[in-house]
Amino acid sequence: MPEPVKSAERALRIIELLTDLGELDFPDVCAELGIPKSSAHSLLSTMRAMGFVRLDERSRRYTLGPRVWEAGQAYLRDLDIPQLAMPYMQRARDELRETVQLAVLDGIENVYVGKIESDHPLQLVSRLGSRLPAYATGLGKALLAGLSDAEVIRRLNGVDMRSYTSHTITNHAALLDALADVRRRGYATDRGEYTEGVYCVAAPINDRTETVAAISVSIPDVRVNDTTRRRMIQVITTEAAHISHALGAASPLLDTVDTAPA
Repeated sequence: MPEPVKSAERALRIIELLTDLGELDFPDVCAELGIPKSSAHSLLSTMRAMGFVRLDERSRRYTLGPRVWEAGQAYLRDLDIPQLAMPYMQRARDELRETVQLAVLDGIENVYVGKIESDHPLQLVSRLGSRLPAYATGLGKALLAGLSDAEVIRRLNGVDMRSYTSHTITNHAALLDALADVRRRGYATDRGEYTEGVYCVAAPINDRTETVAAISVSIPDVRVNDTTRRRMIQVITTEAAHISHALGAASPLLDTVDTAPA
C-alpha cells in the first residue's frame, strides 16, 4: 500500500475533528495533529480558501465550511437511499409517533443520513451526519448483521469496545451472538446500550446483493411495553422490507419476521 500523503492526511484529519467536535481553535488544531504552528497555519489557510473550513473572526474558532456540506449532499444524492426511504420513514413515524432514523455503515460506525422527529415533548436527540459505534446501537447491529462474522471481527481489530452504559456489548463473542439473533429474527434491538433509558428497534435495508442501510425507531423506556414493542417491530420491519424491495431486493416475506418482543 502506498505511503499516505502527509498534507492530505492532515487536511482530512481536520475535517474529521470538526465533524466530531463541531469547532476548534488554532491551538486545538496544532495539538490534535501534533504539527508545528507554521504547518497548521498553511494547511488551514488553504482549506479556508477552498471553502472546506470557516474561521469565525470573533471567536477565532474553525468550523466546517460549505464545501464539506456540498460534498455530503453529493454523496447522499448519488446514494439516493435517503430520498427513496423518506416516504416509508414518514409512514413509520406517523404510525408510531416516535423518532425514525436511517443510517449507513462506514467501517465500524453507523452514520445517520436520515431522520424524522417524534412529536412527543420527550424524544431522542441526535443529528444527521453523526457517527456512533455500530456495536452499541440497534441500527449498527442491523448493519453489522449484513456482514460475515469474519468481516465483523476484521473491522473490530484494534477497536476498543468501550462501555457506554451497563448494557453495552463489549466483547466479540457477545456481539457475534447478538448478530446471529438479528439475522434469525430479521431485526435488531438496543436496550439502552448507548444511551440509558432509550429502547430502539432497527431493521436492515437490502438491495439486490447486500445490506446497504438500516432504519430504526427509538422510544424512551417510559413509553415501552410489550404492545408497543410488537408494534415497533411490525412497523419497522415492514417499512424496511418495502424500502429493500424498492432497491431491487426480492419481494418482502413479512410473515417470516419474528415479532415477539426482544
